Amino acid sequence: MQPCYAVARIRDAERQALASGRRLMPLAGAAAARFAAARIPPGTAVLALAGPGNNGGDALEAATLLRAMGHDVRVLLPAGAQGLPAGAARAYAGWVAAGGATLAAPEPGYVPGLVIDGLFGIGLNRPLGPDWQALVDTVNGWGVPVLALDVPSGVDADTGAILGRPIQARWTLSFIARARGLAFPGAGADAAGESHVDTLGVTMPADAAGA
Repeated sequence: MQPCYAVARIRDAERQALASGRRLMPLAGAAAARFAAARIPPGTAVLALAGPGNNGGDALEAATLLRAMGHDVRVLLPAGAQGLPAGAARAYAGWVAAGGATLAAPEPGYVPGLVIDGLFGIGLNRPLGPDWQALVDTVNGWGVPVLALDVPSGVDADTGAILGRPIQARWTLSFIARARGLAFPGAGADAAGESHVDTLGVTMPADAAGA
């Protein structure tokens, strides 16, 4: 099992990597696309859930790459593109430039073969709002495989507490390092399914594990 870290330590490593000039979001999107493509048949219908922050940008990057691989990809952007942080806004522009379109809500009768959960990442520390919870409940009701990015939406990455009814993922792919909330037994860890890590080439200090 990979070591786990407090969110603050992961954020520190992220900031240092960004300060050195590394663009982490395209790397995260590529890692997610590779992970998904290795687990689904060609041409699979994929729905990427893109939230209002950088986690949504990771999902948008992955969506663009999976579309280029020939998968039938749609993006759900419930909060719209306005207000996206700079990196996520670039990812959104790349998605649109590639010919992708976005939806505000799931289309009636549509059920994908895979969902990529990029709604909320390691920064979520309050219960899901009613609209977000309704979306999560819809996704869980489909019963299809879900790949969560960093942590399943609705799980506190530091404590493992559930913040409402979280996404039920088959796999969780953490970037840089695994958040310690996924190591605590309980509903939050259970929601993550299989836990995987892609470091994106960022090295965490050895003395930061579990801190």
